Amino acid sequence: MLTTDETPTSDRPLREAVRDTIRSRIFEGHYAPGTRLVERDLAAEFNVSRLPVREALRMLRQEGLIRDRASRGMEVGGLSAKDVEDLFDVRTSLEVLACRLAAARATAQDLEHLSGLLDEAERSLAKGAIMDAHRANSEFHDAITRIANNDFLRSALEPLQGRMHWLFRHVSDLPELIQEHRDLYAAIASGDPERAAAQSAWHIGKYREQFPQESAAEPKQRKRP
Repeated sequence: MLTTDETPTSDRPLREAVRDTIRSRIFEGHYAPGTRLVERDLAAEFNVSRLPVREALRMLRQEGLIRDRASRGMEVGGLSAKDVEDLFDVRTSLEVLACRLAAARATAQDLEHLSGLLDEAERSLAKGAIMDAHRANSEFHDAITRIANNDFLRSALEPLQGRMHWLFRHVSDLPELIQEHRDLYAAIASGDPERAAAQSAWHIGKYREQFPQESAAEPKQRKRP
């Protein structure tokens, strides 16, 4: 059954609550790569009809977190070494552009929101709420994409976000990551697009080379995205 935090509201449809629950379980390792996700069983577990579960699985498939396996139905996907390399190629191109645009377009309210996410990550880390800290860090990157205010860029990034967030969950040094996000925030807040782009490229490039060359289906081997 869905928890209180996962209960749908008028602003948050049931399919999104189901999606977020399944996504969190994937991120936290409760559903390892290769785990079958059976629509009927999930509906019974969450005490909902099969329709929101079906819609939730469709959204997760679009994010690249689950995949069709013919007669096996849906299963949790994994990332090969090549997948990780390809993802970093695209991430470098698109996120650097997002930061460049965000530096040029961010309002005072946008900057306040970004700063608030960083504060939230630090508070969560101090309380030992690691997954909440991860979530705030992921939302920081998503917020930059929204601030960039480019519909084509956002539509290109959306199908990749689930996989990028999955990589974020394998960060081992959260204090260092949060500080680097503060450096990226400062670059965006400076209003200098080139400074923001350079900081973003450095941030992504620093972690890219640290990924070992085995499948991302083995997250315990990972250090940082």
